[in-house]
Amino acid sequence: MNAHAFDSLTADRLRENGSLKWTAFPGKIGAWVAEMDFPVAPPIAAALHDAVDRSMLGYLPTSLVAGMVDAYASFAADRYAWKVDPERVRPMPDVLTALEHTITHFSRPGSPVILPTPAYMPFLTLPGEMRREVIQVPMLRDADGRYGYDLDALDAAFRAGGHLLVLCNPHNPIGRVLEPDEMLAVAEVVDRHGGRVFSDEIHAPLVYPGRRHVPYASLNETTAGHTVTATSASKAWNLPGLKCAQMVLSNEADAKIWHEVGERVEEGASTLGVLANRVAYAEGRDWLDDTIGYLYGNVTRLGELLDGTGIGYRAPEGTYLAWLDCRGLDLPGGADGIAGYFREHADVVLVDGGQCGGAGHGFVRLNAGMPRPILEQAAARMLESLDR
Repeated sequence: MNAHAFDSLTADRLRENGSLKWTAFPGKIGAWVAEMDFPVAPPIAAALHDAVDRSMLGYLPTSLVAGMVDAYASFAADRYAWKVDPERVRPMPDVLTALEHTITHFSRPGSPVILPTPAYMPFLTLPGEMRREVIQVPMLRDADGRYGYDLDALDAAFRAGGHLLVLCNPHNPIGRVLEPDEMLAVAEVVDRHGGRVFSDEIHAPLVYPGRRHVPYASLNETTAGHTVTATSASKAWNLPGLKCAQMVLSNEADAKIWHEVGERVEEGASTLGVLANRVAYAEGRDWLDDTIGYLYGNVTRLGELLDGTGIGYRAPEGTYLAWLDCRGLDLPGGADGIAGYFREHADVVLVDGGQCGGAGHGFVRLNAGMPRPILEQAAARMLESLDR
């Protein structure tokens, strides 16, 4: 594989940069928090420097919001063939805030939230903070390690009183990019029960060759009618600290409700975050394509390093998250699970699969969005720790 500028980033430099990912566990390789280690795209950096130079740090202006929603609508049309009304693309601080308000305003009061697992960790805890039960629906896994939805179990979850399904595509932590046919099958179950869907598509721009992201709400009038979509430039362009996301309302009824309740929530999106998201969607596509190529090299290389080691691995179809099957290693779990073992014995910090729901026990999530030499070092340390 050819050398890339990202290869020159060192662990010491990343620690000096001061991110949580690299400073929370001194001296260890940070492969846990879902953010990349790469420098910001030049057009975004230039726009942010200009904004600071002009002291553009006041409350969020409507003109900036208009620019961002137009940029997202154009990006969605070009990348996903999804034509959305810019007026129905609303600024949010982050995807979790969008989920919170979707539960509050678009799901049946007091109803359980249905969550396919393994899942992004806060999806398991946020509903409980809102006094909502979570019904975990373990995903099915075929002989090749590819996950899919258990339609019978989804049906049972709706029959048990669940109303809002949290759908994640591309799926964190397992890296699946859902195909239209399987989403239509899910939609049939949702529609049969009069349910709703919160579609987390924050990783949507990060899809690898051979796969294509299709927004769930774009499938047909039925999915548009029962879906609230949340996305952001924060993962694909590495901007999570700037606090900006987009909530896409794909039907008139939801748009009407949001017009009445959403103003205060939208004010939580930061001025610089909205600016950075606009520039990412409008001017950051070349950087994105180059970064996807680098990440694809990383997840491919990881497969080479883990082949025949006893750690099961199926390369993600999207995201930069690697889901590693360690069930055959007979490692001591302890209070922090298998991730605790690798943190202690390999100095690599991962997310333990048990934090992703019952279906995640025995797995770990590794963030491959790092310089390739560091990724290779992380894998080597993990494998060396197994020989002790």
